Amino acid sequence: MSYLFTSEAVSEGHPDKVCDAVSDAIVDLYLSRDAKARTAIETLATTNQVVIAGETSSAIPVSHEEVEETVRRTIKNIGYNQEGFSWQDINIQSYLHKQSADIALGVDKTGAGDQGIMFGYARRETGIDTNFMPLAIYLSNQILKNLSDARHSGEISGILPDAKSQVTIEYDDAGKPLGAKKIVVSTQHEAHLSQDEVREIAKRYIMASLPAGWEIGDENILVNPTGRFVIGGPDGDTGLTGRKIIVDTYGGYAPHGGGAFSGKDPTKVDRSAAYMLRYIAKNIVAAGLAKECVLQVSYAIGITDPLSVYLDTRGSAEVDENKLLRIVKEMFDLTPAGIIRQLNLQNPIYLPTAAYGHFGRTPDNAGHFTWEKMDKVEELKKCF
Repeated sequence: MSYLFTSEAVSEGHPDKVCDAVSDAIVDLYLSRDAKARTAIETLATTNQVVIAGETSSAIPVSHEEVEETVRRTIKNIGYNQEGFSWQDINIQSYLHKQSADIALGVDKTGAGDQGIMFGYARRETGIDTNFMPLAIYLSNQILKNLSDARHSGEISGILPDAKSQVTIEYDDAGKPLGAKKIVVSTQHEAHLSQDEVREIAKRYIMASLPAGWEIGDENILVNPTGRFVIGGPDGDTGLTGRKIIVDTYGGYAPHGGGAFSGKDPTKVDRSAAYMLRYIAKNIVAAGLAKECVLQVSYAIGITDPLSVYLDTRGSAEVDENKLLRIVKEMFDLTPAGIIRQLNLQNPIYLPTAAYGHFGRTPDNAGHFTWEKMDKVEELKKCF
């Protein structure tokens, strides 16, 4: 039976993503001073107000002035210099304080920074390169990233930072994508732009983001369905860190443990273990051992080893699943320290993750997105 599946994404200027970016910029600030710094940063943003709260620990102090400068620079780079939310005029309140000694007691012994469950996922889409991501979330992010790049480069004008997208994909009964059924884009814009002008700009980047040969009728593209989107960002809607966890991961195509990523240093397994499981799942699928792979792991605070490890290929395995799970446990160190070491996570690499997804990205020489490397493919193949 054919089916439809929909995922949404939001831009770097969405109020919640502004907060994720601020939180991760502060994480990077601390890690740039002390690789073993601990952070749990929460940000709230509303009309010309940013409030920061959370727990930190660092061998080298970070001043309030440095935090404030980081907040302003982050918001400036996103592109907010509007009457209701400007990097120059925002009032910044900081309530950062020292990490709880009770939490530090377990983490200092290389235990997990919290209890919880985390998931990782990878999928090979038939006939389309999506960097082993589900197609709907991949395209939703691509549309907004392309629109944002054009805004930053000056290729387009009149389009403002806040935006959302939503893509519905039609699949046949074998799970092969047939095309985009519906696409929704809402983008903030300057008041002088007509809705026809906004639509033409958005359509250009929608069409450029679709796989080669794909077409979608005008009637199936919705741009700014309310008819106007001038007031946006934190001036139009209060933002909070960690409210876009499905946008950050797999667009609902795979389970999510519930913990947010942004604002957390890598001792927090909510973040680091989810990265590690994506790394493992991607290498499994890239090695051709399965068409898709779901992994789950669970931890207890202060305990080094995971309490459980689960693997499911949803019937797509080309090898014995029990053997595959055993190899995963043998090949990959799932202790917090092992994850940090394998993925080189104690570095200021987190701000770029705050928008357009933590997964399906391209690793670079600066150490970003190490969990997207496929350097275990050959080793996994040799096990079978």
